[in-house]
Amino acid sequence: MFAKIKVWARNLKRQIFILYFACKDSRVPWYAKVFTASVVAYAFSPIDLIPDFIPILGFLDDVIILPLGIMFALKMIPKDVLSDCETKAEEMMKNGKPKNWIVGSIIVLIWGLITIWAIIKIYSFFS
Repeated sequence: MFAKIKVWARNLKRQIFILYFACKDSRVPWYAKVFTASVVAYAFSPIDLIPDFIPILGFLDDVIILPLGIMFALKMIPKDVLSDCETKAEEMMKNGKPKNWIVGSIIVLIWGLITIWAIIKIYSFFS
Protein backbone atom coordinates (compact mmCIF):
# COMPACT_ATOMS: atom_id res chain seq x y z
CA MET A 1 0.00 0.00 0.00
CA PHE A 2 2.80 2.44 0.89
CA ALA A 3 4.51 1.62 -2.41
CA LYS A 4 1.37 2.66 -4.31
CA ILE A 5 1.14 5.92 -2.38
CA LYS A 6 4.81 6.61 -3.02
CA VAL A 7 4.37 6.04 -6.78
CA TRP A 8 1.25 8.26 -6.79
CA ALA A 9 3.10 11.06 -4.98
CA ARG A 10 6.08 10.81 -7.35
CA ASN A 11 3.75 11.01 -10.34
CA LEU A 12 2.00 14.03 -8.84
CA LYS A 13 5.36 15.73 -8.32
CA ARG A 14 6.36 14.97 -11.92
CA GLN A 15 3.12 16.47 -13.20
CA ILE A 16 3.71 19.65 -11.19
CA PHE A 17 7.13 20.00 -12.81
CA ILE A 18 5.55 19.44 -16.24
CA LEU A 19 3.10 22.25 -15.52
CA TYR A 20 5.94 24.44 -14.25
CA PHE A 21 7.79 24.11 -17.56
CA ALA A 22 4.55 24.53 -19.55
CA CYS A 23 3.96 27.91 -17.84
CA LYS A 24 7.21 29.15 -19.30
CA ASP A 25 6.50 27.91 -22.84
CA SER A 26 5.34 30.49 -25.39
CA ARG A 27 3.23 27.91 -27.26
CA VAL A 28 0.77 27.64 -24.35
CA PRO A 29 -2.33 29.90 -24.58
CA TRP A 30 -2.56 32.72 -22.03
CA TYR A 31 -5.62 31.31 -20.24
CA ALA A 32 -3.88 27.96 -19.80
CA LYS A 33 -0.78 29.74 -18.47
CA VAL A 34 -2.84 31.63 -15.88
CA PHE A 35 -4.61 28.49 -14.68
CA THR A 36 -1.42 26.41 -14.76
CA ALA A 37 0.55 29.06 -12.88
CA SER A 38 -2.16 29.11 -10.22
CA VAL A 39 -2.03 25.34 -9.80
CA VAL A 40 1.80 25.33 -9.63
CA ALA A 41 1.85 28.23 -7.15
CA TYR A 42 -0.70 26.46 -4.96
CA ALA A 43 1.26 23.21 -5.11
CA PHE A 44 4.53 24.90 -4.12
CA SER A 45 2.92 27.17 -1.55
CA PRO A 46 3.62 26.19 2.05
CA ILE A 47 0.14 27.35 3.03
CA ASP A 48 -2.93 25.29 2.10
CA LEU A 49 -6.45 26.43 1.36
CA ILE A 50 -7.64 24.06 4.09
CA PRO A 51 -5.09 23.74 6.94
CA ASP A 52 -3.76 20.20 7.41
CA PHE A 53 -4.48 20.14 11.15
CA ILE A 54 -8.24 20.02 10.47
CA PRO A 55 -9.14 16.31 10.64
CA ILE A 56 -9.97 14.70 7.28
CA LEU A 57 -10.75 18.02 5.55
CA GLY A 58 -7.16 19.17 6.01
CA PHE A 59 -5.86 16.69 3.48
CA LEU A 60 -8.76 17.20 1.07
CA ASP A 61 -6.88 19.76 -0.99
CA ASP A 62 -3.78 17.56 -1.21
CA VAL A 63 -5.72 14.48 -2.26
CA ILE A 64 -8.60 15.88 -4.35
CA ILE A 65 -8.34 19.58 -5.20
CA LEU A 66 -4.70 19.63 -6.34
CA PRO A 67 -4.95 16.51 -8.57
CA LEU A 68 -8.13 17.92 -10.17
CA GLY A 69 -6.36 21.20 -10.88
CA ILE A 70 -3.43 19.32 -12.39
CA MET A 71 -5.77 17.23 -14.55
CA PHE A 72 -7.58 20.30 -15.93
CA ALA A 73 -4.32 22.17 -16.52
CA LEU A 74 -2.81 19.23 -18.42
CA LYS A 75 -5.86 19.12 -20.69
CA MET A 76 -5.42 22.82 -21.58
CA ILE A 77 -1.83 22.40 -22.76
CA PRO A 78 -1.06 21.33 -26.36
CA LYS A 79 0.27 17.77 -26.73
CA ASP A 80 3.57 18.77 -28.35
CA VAL A 81 4.31 21.15 -25.48
CA LEU A 82 3.46 18.42 -22.96
CA SER A 83 5.91 15.99 -24.51
CA ASP A 84 8.72 18.60 -24.39
CA CYS A 85 7.87 19.50 -20.80
CA GLU A 86 7.75 15.83 -19.75
CA THR A 87 11.34 15.42 -20.93
CA LYS A 88 12.44 18.49 -18.99
CA ALA A 89 10.56 17.33 -15.88
CA GLU A 90 12.17 13.88 -15.95
CA GLU A 91 15.59 15.50 -16.26
CA MET A 92 14.86 17.84 -13.36
CA MET A 93 13.66 14.99 -11.14
CA LYS A 94 16.85 13.03 -11.84
CA ASN A 95 19.10 16.00 -11.07
CA GLY A 96 17.05 17.32 -8.15
CA LYS A 97 14.97 20.46 -8.15
CA PRO A 98 16.69 23.79 -7.63
CA LYS A 99 15.73 25.74 -4.55
CA ASN A 100 14.61 29.29 -5.18
CA TRP A 101 14.53 31.07 -1.84
CA ILE A 102 13.47 34.38 -3.39
CA VAL A 103 10.26 32.95 -4.84
CA GLY A 104 9.58 31.04 -1.63
CA SER A 105 10.03 34.23 0.37
CA ILE A 106 7.67 36.12 -1.92
CA ILE A 107 4.99 33.44 -1.51
CA VAL A 108 5.31 33.52 2.28
CA LEU A 109 5.24 37.35 2.21
CA ILE A 110 2.05 37.40 0.12
CA TRP A 111 0.31 34.90 2.43
CA GLY A 112 1.50 36.91 5.43
CA LEU A 113 0.07 40.14 4.00
CA ILE A 114 -3.24 38.43 3.26
CA THR A 115 -3.35 37.10 6.83
CA ILE A 116 -2.56 40.52 8.32
CA TRP A 117 -5.21 42.14 6.11
CA ALA A 118 -7.79 39.53 7.21
CA ILE A 119 -6.94 40.02 10.89
CA ILE A 120 -7.28 43.81 10.55
CA LYS A 121 -10.66 43.43 8.80
CA ILE A 122 -11.92 41.01 11.45
CA TYR A 123 -10.67 43.24 14.25
CA SER A 124 -12.30 46.35 12.74
CA PHE A 125 -15.56 44.42 12.24
CA PHE A 126 -15.78 43.55 15.94
CA SER A 127 -14.61 46.95 17.19
